[in-house]
This record gives sequence, structure tokens and C-alpha cells, in this order.
Amino acid sequence: MAGSRLPRQLFLQGVAAVFLFAFASLYTQIPALTYHYETQCLPTPASWFAHHLPVWLHKLSVVATFLIEIAVPPLFFAPARRLRLAAFYSQVLLQVLIIITGNYNFFNLLTLVLTTALLDDKHLAAESGNSRRKKTPASWPKALLALLALLLELTVYGLLAYGTVHYFGLEVDWEQYAVHSRTTFTFHQFSQWLKMVTLPTMWLGGASLAWELLAAFWRWTQVRGWLRKLCTAVQLSIFGTATVAMFLVSLVPYSYVEPSTHGRLWTGAHRLFGAVEHLQLANSYGLFRRMTGLGGRPEVVLEGSYDGHHWTEIEFMYKPGNVSRPPPLVAPHQPRLDWQMWFAALGPHTHSPWFTSLVLCLLQGKEPVIRLIQNDVARYPFHKQPPTYVRAQRYKYWFSQPGEPGQWWRRQWVEEFFPPVSLGDPTLDRLLGQFGLQNKSPPRARSSSNTLTQALHWLRKQLSPLEAPTLLWGLILAVGAIRVMQSLLGPRPSRSYPPPREEKHRPALKKDPGAATDQAAPAPNNCNSGSQTARRKK
Repeated sequence: MAGSRLPRQLFLQGVAAVFLFAFASLYTQIPALTYHYETQCLPTPASWFAHHLPVWLHKLSVVATFLIEIAVPPLFFAPARRLRLAAFYSQVLLQVLIIITGNYNFFNLLTLVLTTALLDDKHLAAESGNSRRKKTPASWPKALLALLALLLELTVYGLLAYGTVHYFGLEVDWEQYAVHSRTTFTFHQFSQWLKMVTLPTMWLGGASLAWELLAAFWRWTQVRGWLRKLCTAVQLSIFGTATVAMFLVSLVPYSYVEPSTHGRLWTGAHRLFGAVEHLQLANSYGLFRRMTGLGGRPEVVLEGSYDGHHWTEIEFMYKPGNVSRPPPLVAPHQPRLDWQMWFAALGPHTHSPWFTSLVLCLLQGKEPVIRLIQNDVARYPFHKQPPTYVRAQRYKYWFSQPGEPGQWWRRQWVEEFFPPVSLGDPTLDRLLGQFGLQNKSPPRARSSSNTLTQALHWLRKQLSPLEAPTLLWGLILAVGAIRVMQSLLGPRPSRSYPPPREEKHRPALKKDPGAATDQAAPAPNNCNSGSQTARRKK
């Protein structure tokens, strides 16, 4: 259980830091989602529809995001069970909406897996209808605790509602059927609040971890047998020490969110973090802490030519290019080249040295690189012969309007991103030398005589026609189908029935000597009664 608390705490730290930094910048203006859907790395088809929602709904969505990612995570440690379940389902709702409207590979699926630590066995157990009906009346202490838990839940929900309405100025416009929102506090007030709550959240995580460690120690004291107790003690010592160390290490990047708290943090935690920082066990990693593409989505479009006059665009599988092609749905796959093209478009090509190497590989016609652009090589426009010249243009992309049939995007040329080059071009050689990509020795050929290597090569060749998202979802669905069949065809647990009433009253019957005499003398011509008595004696 202590191990399950740690990932949850790390998840709280990482996500809270992301949204706090985002709030401290452009998100204070709230209409960030009017830009987000079309400027994110890889939009989905649902992103187009979400982009055209009313502005007031975009603003309210940002308010809901702050509520779920800043105010709700402390409820992970709430003593009331229903509060933890409410925190779980609010996180699930947010992550599912992100999955639908954006391709963030396995990030959201991993978050959903981590939040399952909020569920208990009672919530996950499949109880029959009969077992739910048969409930014994609770004693007055339990009834009092249930009443106090209900009052706590109502108080928390009331405070969340009041804080949301007060700090975001929610107003209902009944004429336009809209809910208007605005921030009612300054950045300085937010900074002061952040300074006030950062350290207590650390103590909250530490208290939760200490409670789980004490609970694990108590369960260890109940273990019987010296050998089993020794093995359990070794396991508890190893995992407990590792959990405490990981918690201390994670406090350092978490404290980055507030500089004064970072300076007041225990020096031992700083030293421990410095010793293992190169292992990247914990960091302040966050998805996109600042908004990009406010004037349009920057996009790099590669072009190839045989004569230097007639250029053909090189279409990627996932990133925007052809304005008539709908955005794909690729999660949980991570198309790294398409993602890197999004980052490259944010600055000059010199900020992305790998782009020069990509151009060189396209001029050389290297098939492994071409398959990163188009898995089906036949769809690559230069699959028969590599292009003589390659260049790149920078465009600005926007989602099309609802009235434009057959188009998902509209774009406008901005500037040349990468000059036209060919093999042996001085400009290309200079860039390769500048980035240390020239005159590299070819990779050492690996031996393919191994049976396992040959089998893997054969398997890869058979699966290469399939796109990665199709393959991943096929595997996921296959595993899910197998688990469903196992649950349907597997043995079902036997139900335990209460003993018959005669069994309960048997001791009383034995105390009566007359009844015992009557029972010892079997009635004539009553074989059934005698057989039942014999079975009871057995």
C-alpha cells in the first residue's frame, strides 16, 4: 500500500506543477482553450469540434480544469471514502476528455492507472443483489461516524462550490443560456496563496506515507511463523526504505513550484536528489507550461524536387499537412518524428540539429527514415527515386470554419524554413559539420545468425504493413477479449448459505432427555426420517 501512495503523490506533484505554472502565465486570461485545440502537437478529429464550442464554455472548461487539478488532488488523502471516489472520478473525467481531444500517447492512460490507487476493494468487488439487501443495522457509533462523514462531504462540496464561484466570478446569463467566468484575484495574491499551501501539501504527503508505513508495520506484527516473519521483515525494510527515499527525492522538483519553499527544504533531501539526479528518478517534467501558436499554428512542410523548379510536398502520417485530411487518432502510439516536427516549427532550424540529418537521409533515400514519414512506402512521393533537392517551408495553420466543406485546415505561407539543398551542397555540408553530423562512421553490422534475431526480423517484416496505432489497439483489444473470456468461462466462487434452522436448535434438543429418547426410537415405516437422522449424525 505504501508503494501505491508514492505514485499517487508523484502524480499530484507533477500535474499540480504543470497547471500552476500554466495558470501563472497566459491561463490567467482564461480563454486559453480557444487556442489549445488547434495548436497542440497532434489534434484529433474531436479537437476540431471542441475548437468551435462557445467561448464561454472554453472559459468554464479552464475553470473546471483548475478545480480538478488544484483543489481536488488533496482529496486523495481525505478520510471519507466517498470524497476519494469523487476525486477519482473527476480525474477520470478530465483524462478521458483529454484523450478524446488530443493525442498524448500513453500519458493519460498512465495517469488513469495511477489513480486506481484511490479505489478500495469494496468499490471494486462485484456483490450480488441478495448480499446488498441483507444489511444488519449499524450500531450507534457507526451511525454517528457515517453522519459525521456525510457532514464532512457536504462541507467539502460546499467549500469547493463557493470557492469556484467566488474566485472565478461565475455568473449565469439566463438570456443567452451561458455561464460567464473571470478571475477575481491578482497574480500577487495567487503567489502568496501558493507560498502558503506548498509546504503543507508536502507535510500532507509525508503524513500519508507515514500512516501507510505504520499500517504495513502493524500487519507485519500479525504474521505467524518466524521464517515467514523474517522474510516479510526483509521485504518491508527494503520497500519501506526505497519508498521513503523516493519521496524525499521527489520533494525537490516539487518545491520548484515555489522558490522560497525550495530554499527552506531540508538539505538532506537536496543532497539525496543531487546524488541520483542523473538517473531521472523524479523531476519537474510538465506538458507545455506556456501557450504557443497564438497567431496561428506554426507548421513545417517538407518538399522535394528533381529539377529544383517543380516541388512536391512530403506528407507525414500524423501531423497536419494536407488541409483536406482529417486529424488522426494515434494514441497510445507516440509518433516521435511528428512530435519533433511540431517543436522544430517553434524556432529556426538551427535549434533542431536533427532536422539537417533528416534532410540528408531523405536525399540519400534511406528506407528506415522514410518509414518514419510514411509507413506505406508506396505513399511516399519519392519512393522510386530519392529527390535531388529538398527544402522546407513554414506555414501558419488554423482550423477551418464549419461552413467550409471538405477542409479541416486553412493555412498561410510564412517563410522559408530550410533552404533548398542537394547532396554535396556546400550549405548542407556546412550545417552537417557545424552540428557534428559529418563523416560519421557507419553503425556496426549486427550478426543475424542468431535464431531469435531472425525470428524478430521476420516478425517485424510481417507487422510492418500495419500502422502502429492499429497494432497497439489490436493487442489491447486481444488482451481484453482474453480476460473477458477467462472471467466468463472460469470457475465461479461457491456461495456460502446459512445453516438450516434445525442445526441451530440441535444443542437445545440434546439437553432434553425426553426428546433424546424419542429421537433414539425411530418411528416404524419411516425410512426417510431414519436416513435424515443418520446423515445429521455424520
